[in-house]
Amino acid sequence: MHSDTTASPEPGAARGAVAIITNRRGELLLHLRDDLPAIAWPAHWSLLGGGCDPGEDPAAAIVRELDEEAGLTVRNLTDLFEIRDEHGSGQLITFFAADWDGDETSLPLSEGVKLQFFAPEHLDILTIPPFIRDGIDRYLAARPA
Repeated sequence: MHSDTTASPEPGAARGAVAIITNRRGELLLHLRDDLPAIAWPAHWSLLGGGCDPGEDPAAAIVRELDEEAGLTVRNLTDLFEIRDEHGSGQLITFFAADWDGDETSLPLSEGVKLQFFAPEHLDILTIPPFIRDGIDRYLAARPA
Protein backbone atom coordinates (compact mmCIF):
# COMPACT_ATOMS: atom_id res chain seq x y z
CA MET A 1 0.00 0.00 0.00
CA HIS A 2 1.21 3.52 -0.76
CA SER A 3 0.35 6.45 1.48
CA ASP A 4 -0.11 10.05 0.41
CA THR A 5 0.96 11.25 3.83
CA THR A 6 4.50 11.93 5.00
CA ALA A 7 3.96 10.56 8.50
CA SER A 8 2.11 7.60 9.86
CA PRO A 9 -1.33 8.39 11.26
CA GLU A 10 -1.44 8.89 14.98
CA PRO A 11 -2.90 6.00 16.98
CA GLY A 12 -6.64 6.55 17.20
CA ALA A 13 -6.67 8.98 14.25
CA ALA A 14 -9.89 8.95 12.23
CA ARG A 15 -9.68 6.32 9.50
CA GLY A 16 -12.00 5.10 6.80
CA ALA A 17 -12.14 2.82 3.79
CA VAL A 18 -13.77 2.93 0.33
CA ALA A 19 -13.90 0.44 -2.52
CA ILE A 20 -13.50 1.04 -6.25
CA ILE A 21 -15.74 -1.75 -7.52
CA THR A 22 -15.66 -2.60 -11.21
CA ASN A 23 -17.69 -4.98 -13.34
CA ARG A 24 -16.55 -7.04 -16.35
CA ARG A 25 -17.25 -4.07 -18.65
CA GLY A 26 -14.81 -1.88 -16.68
CA GLU A 27 -17.57 0.30 -15.24
CA LEU A 28 -17.27 1.68 -11.70
CA LEU A 29 -19.95 1.33 -9.04
CA LEU A 30 -20.81 4.71 -7.51
CA HIS A 31 -23.07 5.57 -4.60
CA LEU A 32 -25.24 8.71 -4.58
CA ARG A 33 -25.07 10.00 -1.01
CA ASP A 34 -28.04 11.35 0.89
CA ASP A 35 -28.65 15.11 0.73
CA LEU A 36 -28.27 15.67 4.49
CA PRO A 37 -26.29 18.67 5.76
CA ALA A 38 -24.91 16.69 8.73
CA ILE A 39 -22.92 14.25 6.55
CA ALA A 40 -19.71 14.75 4.61
CA TRP A 41 -20.28 15.34 0.91
CA PRO A 42 -24.10 15.36 0.80
CA ALA A 43 -25.71 14.73 -2.62
CA HIS A 44 -22.35 13.70 -4.15
CA TRP A 45 -21.54 10.53 -6.06
CA SER A 46 -18.96 8.58 -4.08
CA LEU A 47 -17.64 5.09 -3.48
CA LEU A 48 -19.15 2.66 -1.00
CA GLY A 49 -17.37 2.64 2.32
CA GLY A 50 -17.21 4.41 5.63
CA GLY A 51 -15.36 4.96 8.87
CA CYS A 52 -13.43 2.36 10.80
CA ASP A 53 -14.87 1.35 14.16
CA PRO A 54 -12.51 1.71 17.16
CA GLY A 55 -9.73 -0.88 16.82
CA GLU A 56 -10.92 -1.97 13.36
CA ASP A 57 -8.45 -2.00 10.48
CA PRO A 58 -9.47 -0.61 7.06
CA ALA A 59 -9.66 -4.06 5.40
CA ALA A 60 -12.18 -5.28 7.98
CA ALA A 61 -14.03 -1.96 7.79
CA ILE A 62 -14.55 -2.11 4.02
CA VAL A 63 -15.89 -5.68 4.16
CA ARG A 64 -18.28 -4.64 6.96
CA GLU A 65 -19.35 -1.41 5.22
CA LEU A 66 -20.05 -3.10 1.88
CA ASP A 67 -22.26 -5.63 3.65
CA GLU A 68 -24.02 -3.04 5.85
CA GLU A 69 -24.62 -0.46 3.11
CA ALA A 70 -25.53 -2.73 0.21
CA GLY A 71 -25.49 -6.40 1.22
CA LEU A 72 -22.50 -6.68 -1.09
CA THR A 73 -19.76 -9.30 -1.12
CA VAL A 74 -17.02 -8.60 -3.68
CA ARG A 75 -14.21 -10.59 -5.30
CA ASN A 76 -10.49 -9.84 -5.46
CA LEU A 77 -10.40 -7.18 -2.72
CA THR A 78 -7.04 -5.42 -3.08
CA ASP A 79 -5.51 -2.71 -0.89
CA LEU A 80 -4.44 0.24 -3.10
CA PHE A 81 -3.40 3.47 -1.35
CA GLU A 82 -4.46 6.11 1.19
CA ILE A 83 -5.74 9.65 0.66
CA ARG A 84 -6.87 12.09 3.34
CA ASP A 85 -10.32 13.67 2.94
CA GLU A 86 -8.95 17.14 3.70
CA HIS A 87 -12.15 19.08 2.94
CA GLY A 88 -14.78 16.68 4.31
CA SER A 89 -14.47 14.20 7.17
CA GLY A 90 -10.73 14.73 7.68
CA GLN A 91 -10.28 10.95 7.79
CA LEU A 92 -7.35 9.10 6.27
CA ILE A 93 -9.13 6.91 3.71
CA THR A 94 -7.76 3.58 2.49
CA PHE A 95 -8.82 2.83 -1.09
CA PHE A 96 -9.47 -0.76 -2.13
CA ALA A 97 -10.24 -2.28 -5.52
CA ALA A 98 -12.63 -5.19 -6.07
CA ASP A 99 -14.91 -6.63 -8.72
CA TRP A 100 -18.56 -7.58 -8.78
CA ASP A 101 -20.80 -8.43 -11.73
CA GLY A 102 -24.33 -8.22 -10.40
CA ASP A 103 -27.31 -5.94 -10.96
CA GLU A 104 -26.72 -2.90 -8.75
CA THR A 105 -30.43 -2.01 -8.75
CA SER A 106 -31.18 -5.26 -6.90
CA LEU A 107 -28.88 -4.49 -3.94
CA PRO A 108 -30.58 -3.66 -0.62
CA LEU A 109 -29.23 -0.11 -0.19
CA SER A 110 -29.40 0.96 3.46
CA GLU A 111 -27.77 4.40 3.06
CA GLY A 112 -27.88 6.95 0.29
CA VAL A 113 -30.12 7.40 -2.71
CA LYS A 114 -28.89 4.88 -5.29
CA LEU A 115 -26.08 2.77 -6.67
CA GLN A 116 -25.13 2.87 -10.34
CA PHE A 117 -22.35 1.60 -12.58
CA PHE A 118 -20.71 4.28 -14.76
CA ALA A 119 -18.24 3.97 -17.61
CA PRO A 120 -15.03 5.86 -16.75
CA GLU A 121 -15.56 8.32 -19.63
CA HIS A 122 -18.84 9.49 -18.04
CA LEU A 123 -17.44 10.29 -14.59
CA ASP A 124 -16.38 13.86 -15.45
CA ILE A 125 -20.01 15.07 -15.50
CA LEU A 126 -20.74 13.78 -11.97
CA THR A 127 -20.39 15.69 -8.72
CA ILE A 128 -17.74 13.63 -6.90
CA PRO A 129 -15.76 14.64 -3.78
CA PRO A 130 -12.24 15.77 -4.77
CA PHE A 131 -10.42 13.07 -2.79
CA ILE A 132 -12.65 10.35 -4.32
CA ARG A 133 -12.07 11.75 -7.82
CA ASP A 134 -8.31 11.79 -7.13
CA GLY A 135 -8.43 8.16 -6.00
CA ILE A 136 -10.48 7.05 -9.01
CA ASP A 137 -8.18 8.92 -11.41
CA ARG A 138 -5.13 7.35 -9.79
CA TYR A 139 -6.71 3.89 -10.01
CA LEU A 140 -7.69 4.34 -13.66
CA ALA A 141 -4.22 5.65 -14.62
CA ALA A 142 -2.52 2.60 -13.04
CA ARG A 143 -4.74 -0.18 -14.36
CA PRO A 144 -3.74 -2.10 -17.50
CA ALA A 145 -5.34 -0.96 -20.74
